Amino acid sequence: MKTGGELVVDTLKANGVERLFCVPGESYLAVLDALVDSGVGVTVCRQEGGAAMMADAWGRLTGKPGVCFVTRGPGATNATAGLHIARQDSIPMVLFIGQVQRDAREREAFQEVEYRRAFTEFAKWVAEIDDPARIPEFVNRAFSVARSGRPGPVVLALPEDVLREAVDTPPSEILPNPVAAMHPGHLQMTEFAEHLASAERPIMILGGTRWSDDAVRQVERFAERAQIPVGCSFRRQMLFDHTHPCYAGDVGIGINPALADAVKSSDLVMLIGGRFSEMPSSGYTLLDIPFPRQTLVHVHPDSAELGRVYRPSLAVNADPASFAAALSSIDVDPMPGRAADVARLHEAYLKWSTPPETGPGAVHMGPIIGWLRDHLPEDAILTNGAGNYATWVHRYVRFRKYATQAAPASGSMGYGVPAAVAAKQAFPDRTVVAFAGDGCFMMHGQEFATAIQHDLPIIVIVVNNGMYGTIRMHQERDYPNRVSATALTNPDFAALARAYGGHGETVGKTADFAAAFERAQESGVASIIEIKLDPEAITPTRTLSEIRGSGVTKPRS
Repeated sequence: MKTGGELVVDTLKANGVERLFCVPGESYLAVLDALVDSGVGVTVCRQEGGAAMMADAWGRLTGKPGVCFVTRGPGATNATAGLHIARQDSIPMVLFIGQVQRDAREREAFQEVEYRRAFTEFAKWVAEIDDPARIPEFVNRAFSVARSGRPGPVVLALPEDVLREAVDTPPSEILPNPVAAMHPGHLQMTEFAEHLASAERPIMILGGTRWSDDAVRQVERFAERAQIPVGCSFRRQMLFDHTHPCYAGDVGIGINPALADAVKSSDLVMLIGGRFSEMPSSGYTLLDIPFPRQTLVHVHPDSAELGRVYRPSLAVNADPASFAAALSSIDVDPMPGRAADVARLHEAYLKWSTPPETGPGAVHMGPIIGWLRDHLPEDAILTNGAGNYATWVHRYVRFRKYATQAAPASGSMGYGVPAAVAAKQAFPDRTVVAFAGDGCFMMHGQEFATAIQHDLPIIVIVVNNGMYGTIRMHQERDYPNRVSATALTNPDFAALARAYGGHGETVGKTADFAAAFERAQESGVASIIEIKLDPEAITPTRTLSEIRGSGVTKPRS
């Protein structure tokens, strides 16, 4: 006999789960008990949103579904922050929620929520398990749904009494469901080759998930053979080596104007893996909807995404890894002029990604990012949430390898610290650096305690300008000198790190950063480096004063 809780853990192990993230609750005590001798690692988190973000980061960096357990009601609703990230970013995740016992349902029992109604918008599939004997069936299905097609989060509600109840004849062996690869057809690859052979100004844009290190290398080799400039979608920069001569830059908000012009004037856009939603498409300005001016080849593992927004000239229902493997079969003979375009766009990228040396105040982010770029290992993992500070990472860091970036394309604040915790547990031998603004850090900064508890020496760089910078920037642009609800009073972040048992540094001058970072590395514990940034340094290229009033429409005379 086995309890429902034991069957849950057995099925997790059958699906290769090495670690899960949780905030404990009495609603799933039977699972917590079954985990004691299971060999599955358990990361105890401080808030359910942080736990779900850790599961997202695990799925983002490993390609395996991140697993999160939370309790019912408030615990579940807290976790929706991470669910939303995983849903919009196509990240495989399975969220387990402890539920009220079966005989109390539909009475608005203590902390009761009907998850199939409440969470449908946040997940690919939401279900509740009524029979403990069906737990292996439901959990296996959850993992295959999370990984198949367009990956995403799945939610399973687990009634408390179902987890305690014993099954007389549990399965002797639990086998995971296979996930089918989506291979492009021979005729599709032939048509793709024909489009490419006749294109004078092709460009390839990489995005989405279901990639691998091998797939990234295969695309790099193909781009070099075919002389194609390659851009990476918003917050997917780890999909192509930025020092490769074919790299043209990231396609999204704040795009290099030279790259934006290249996309708009291209005669063949190859969108591989991504959806080209609002942020990657620069607010839907790079391709016309629904009929792009450019010939569009769209490759995506979910057929429902092909033609959903843009009508493609060629729709290929394939996962990026399978499509990348198929590229080796294509013979290419680049048209004259392509090599010059590739070189021009790469040179434009190098210029665009060279950080400024100066700026307002005593601390300049340009030289700091430049120092990190020169000193971090190529396989270092960088994480961040959302805010103007993230521009320094996206624009100026030159990513070299796959699985080195974890950042929410959904624009969710608070992601960087929990993502760094998960990254360090997934890859303990690699350097992990989290970037956060002062507002961003305070949303899930309590997960720094999780890093301390689990002996994870992450380094958190808090860029402190005393405000919600992005909102303040827009506020000053459209409502100049009418500051409302954007100023922040913050703790001493370095002292906060020490209070948690970590290492803390405060950087008030640019020249102080390198030594502070080296001391953080040498400390061997989780660290916070607070950078005191002048509020005027709101973007790499424009000050807050320069932006003030620039968006106000002046009345006609």
